Amino acid sequence: MKDCNQCGKCCVKYGDGDIATNKEEIKQWELFNPEIFAFVKKNEIWFDPKSGEQLKRCPFLETVPKHNPLTPDKYTCSIYLNRPEDCRHYPSLIDEMIRDECEMIEVIDLKNPKKAQKKLDLLMLDSRSSSFS
Repeated sequence: MKDCNQCGKCCVKYGDGDIATNKEEIKQWELFNPEIFAFVKKNEIWFDPKSGEQLKRCPFLETVPKHNPLTPDKYTCSIYLNRPEDCRHYPSLIDEMIRDECEMIEVIDLKNPKKAQKKLDLLMLDSRSSSFS
């Protein structure tokens, strides 16, 4: 399994409200991160603060400036340390990575998905809560 190359496929795919958050997380944003909370509406995320319309893309996904216009886009998260829990847990399953065309997955991972899952679990250990299984 490769390291993440910041292709942004996961954030682009799930950044339009397809990720969940919880009331506790929203309360934390309201108290400590009003710039994030501004994009919350009725306990759901990523709504335009002015129009109230749901955004088609996470407002905190930023394209990294590039020097060569031919190189693929790379992305960063401007709220990485305060991102929703769903974001912190992704990717969680090899099947999910395959479905989402994650660029971390390699041919060898496809040949032995159980071994790849163990490697993924180790890679994601710091991102997941202890109750995640």
